Amino acid sequence: MAIIELRNIYKKYGKTVAADIPQLEIKDKEFFGLLGPSGSGKTTTLRIIAGLETPDRGRVFIDGQDITDLPPEKRNLGMVFQSWALFPHLTAYENIAFGLRLRKLPEEEIRRRVRWAAEFLRIEELLNRYPHQMSGGQQQRVAVARAIVIQPRALLFDEPLSNLDAKLRERVRFELRKIQKELGITSVYVTHDQAEAFAICDRIAVMNEGRIHQIGTPEEIYNKPEDRFVASFIGITYFIVGKISEYVNKKEGVALITTEDGLDIQAYADPNKVSRGDSVHIVIRPDYISLAKPTDKVNVFKAKIERATYGGDSIDYEIKVGKWSLRFRTPATLKLPPRDEIKIKLDEKRLVVIP
Repeated sequence: MAIIELRNIYKKYGKTVAADIPQLEIKDKEFFGLLGPSGSGKTTTLRIIAGLETPDRGRVFIDGQDITDLPPEKRNLGMVFQSWALFPHLTAYENIAFGLRLRKLPEEEIRRRVRWAAEFLRIEELLNRYPHQMSGGQQQRVAVARAIVIQPRALLFDEPLSNLDAKLRERVRFELRKIQKELGITSVYVTHDQAEAFAICDRIAVMNEGRIHQIGTPEEIYNKPEDRFVASFIGITYFIVGKISEYVNKKEGVALITTEDGLDIQAYADPNKVSRGDSVHIVIRPDYISLAKPTDKVNVFKAKIERATYGGDSIDYEIKVGKWSLRFRTPATLKLPPRDEIKIKLDEKRLVVIP
């Protein structure tokens, strides 16, 4: 069991706030992501958990135990670094055994654990190789083996796939999730890659300028962003500006938004956050838009196709709806000529309003 808690964590470098987290709880056996752009504070937060950075104030707990003042080697946390940090002069076996030797375990116990980690990660044939004799994916597996062989309370990953090519990165991220679930170990994963976080993590904290803007599942963060930063950082996003004219169904949060150019759009607007007459942004993503059917009555608008881009299995269209530029996709088999006028539907069940 490993529940990680951060309470009132604050860290500043000069004038830059690297971490300002009043409260964060990472659940037992959860694969938790810290997602954000460069300089958002995600790596600083991970290093505070690891004990590699000391917060200016605040406390770190694992299973209720205050570990803030414990050095890294006393926290029993496994860490996989961005560079993997393998010792070039040691074989895979010796790299994996390194942490066990620091703990002065008997040689027989070291052999047993290294063999277990190697079998678990299917790298038995690599044990006598040096890092320069291994591919990037193989080195990454050795780094994970070194982290899990000490039987840590939790695993910490600091952008461990950023040095891999795109195709290998996609394959390895699914393997990492499988490993984590099979081990049943609490894990914290730092990345700036949204697709990576969505593929791996159970829940994600979206960070910027040291603060957490939203915590939720990938689906919640994508479909119910809480502010403009989250909406714009996640996925392809366009915004339509307007004012809430009325609530069509306040109980379900369905509002009618009138735009600056006179369009009336129905969308979800949380009554606890916005009210009638408020200026708002409607979050529009390409997958919220489709060609209108004759039976569609709500959120149907004329659009002009400005550009079409072939994408293999789909075609990406840039369109103009009123004064607003948007994008949507169709299957590659459905080709719409540029400058054609079409009717599109905005999915009122997925459109979200933010202040």
